[in-house]
Amino acid sequence: MKPFSKPAFRSGGRGFRPQTPPDTHRINEFIIAREVRVIAPDGEQLGVLALKDALLKAQELELDLVEVAPQAKPPVCKILDYGKFKYKEQKKEAEARKNRSETTIKELRLRYRTDVGDLEVKLKQARDFLAEGDKVKFVMRFKGREAMYIELGREKFQQIEERLKDVATVDERSPLFGRQIHITFAPAKA
Repeated sequence: MKPFSKPAFRSGGRGFRPQTPPDTHRINEFIIAREVRVIAPDGEQLGVLALKDALLKAQELELDLVEVAPQAKPPVCKILDYGKFKYKEQKKEAEARKNRSETTIKELRLRYRTDVGDLEVKLKQARDFLAEGDKVKFVMRFKGREAMYIELGREKFQQIEERLKDVATVDERSPLFGRQIHITFAPAKA
């Protein structure tokens, strides 16, 4: 006896339907509409056809019937080579990914009483990050009774803003959140 294998079709209320393909587009026998608007490979409109007729037309041309607009009434299908279609789609996605710029936020922590030497190091780091195109966020936390010195912290941020104004613009200033304030710098436009 042969072992029982799972059928490619699942039973449903109105007969057998093939399972949905793993791709994003329905192709050939995976299309579920009864009537479809068909576009020929050269872009010519063939009109609204029954699904069987559209599949026969695609078979005659030895191409695939691909559902390109499933939400339309009736769904729009195009006769084309699905392999080439997927390849072009992947190329477009790769190009879009390449052109997309990701900005990261680098965080630098300091205190209201950070001394001149340490502040110079932080500013040098901030300039390097800004030169690379990243945003820089200076965070200042106040512990215990230090919360009385928030104005000194804001003055320190004013100093930092003055020192970085040639390479950066202030992107965001925060009010006091709990016991923390921050200021974010974005690279200045060239």
